Amino acid sequence: MKDVTMKLAEFTAHLEYDQIPETTLDKLKKSLLDALGCAFFGSTTEWGMKVSTYVKSQLGVEEATLWATDFVGPAANVVLGNGTMIHAFDFDDYHMTKIHPASVVIPAVLAAGEKEHIDGKSVLTSMAAGYETMIHISRGANPRASRLRGWHLTGTCGTFAAAVAAGSVWHFDTWTMANALGMAGTQSAGLWAFTADGSYSKRFHPGRSSQSGILAATLARRGYRGPTMILEAEDGGFFKATSSDYNFSKVIDGLGEKFDTEDVVIKPYAACGSLHSSIDAVLTIKREKEIDLERIEKINVYNSEMVNLQCGFDYRPMGALQAQMSLKYCVARAILDGMITLSQFKDEKLSDPAAVNLAGRVHFVKHDEINKIYPLQFPSIVELVLTDGTKHEARVDSPKGSAKNPMTWEEVKVKFKMNSSEVIHQENAETIIDQVINLENLNDVSVLLNLLKT
Repeated sequence: MKDVTMKLAEFTAHLEYDQIPETTLDKLKKSLLDALGCAFFGSTTEWGMKVSTYVKSQLGVEEATLWATDFVGPAANVVLGNGTMIHAFDFDDYHMTKIHPASVVIPAVLAAGEKEHIDGKSVLTSMAAGYETMIHISRGANPRASRLRGWHLTGTCGTFAAAVAAGSVWHFDTWTMANALGMAGTQSAGLWAFTADGSYSKRFHPGRSSQSGILAATLARRGYRGPTMILEAEDGGFFKATSSDYNFSKVIDGLGEKFDTEDVVIKPYAACGSLHSSIDAVLTIKREKEIDLERIEKINVYNSEMVNLQCGFDYRPMGALQAQMSLKYCVARAILDGMITLSQFKDEKLSDPAAVNLAGRVHFVKHDEINKIYPLQFPSIVELVLTDGTKHEARVDSPKGSAKNPMTWEEVKVKFKMNSSEVIHQENAETIIDQVINLENLNDVSVLLNLLKT
């Protein structure tokens, strides 16, 4: 299919606030508040602090605010820090196309818009352009096929989203937006090797994608030409390079007719989104049955082979990220604690002998039906088998936070306050909440950004 990149550029360059449904705008506001809370907590993590320290050390022209600090520096550097902080504990939003859009798009929108003093409606419009871009490109690439090649789609698809988001802030025409997409795609990266040794690299992927997108849009704004067939080019196009089973039509089908942003999931648990239905199933069993831990012989988790590939590895304490990606640890911890929050990933919890022992009794079982529909849907079946042969089972098709089982505004606010409590005062948190809920009435985004400084 020809002109895929150009058609996407045309849609995003001409997207206006009045075209976006109220339900989509509401989800974008929830995602914005959620992302800011995740960033505040991320600023307290070791890896978040390391990247922020690097950003501050680079100094440079004062364009954008590094959140949770009083530093103002080059937009392309600041988004590296802000994106890494949002994704610093895998608690940010996600979409079933296996991407985390907030941690890529929101830093780009706010950094590009800060110096321009854009209003709240412009923030929401540019967020929508970035979210839709990232979702549609990931869907076209085929998340399953691309993931099987070892790519982290937040990293590979995120560059496009950040470039479009910045281009929307700067009112690019179709040609300039296509060049920004081209320069973004040629920088796409992000490999999945982090679960092998518990490294920090996954935390860094969204920030790096946002940085690449800002650079791409900045160069396009100055007339730098990028490949305007970056998605569909036969030799070196993004889809052919990163997937064995792509579909160009899925990039442009439905653009502007249905906003897929509405299907974005706000996370109730600080763990890989693919594990949330399994966690919910465990919690359902615990609510309904009295379980003697000593009598648990094994826990069978029926799910997709893709979930097993990325999360089914044998659990060994190697740090928070490895635990957050571990099916066996998260199921075991949910059984032990009846919850999966930030505290379940503290060092003393990760090496808890009871959790390590119970994780060893968790077994993945391929489920043909679930395997066929993942990642279009994220269902799971958990079966607890006791030593006397008794079985307790629960199936969850729509995990908490999903479009069919969404988090309420009150729940999102509670999560924001929890994540930000160590960084900002309660009064400041309430003001940020009010600003985000009424974002369409905000005349200058710098008012919100000033509240993010500490």
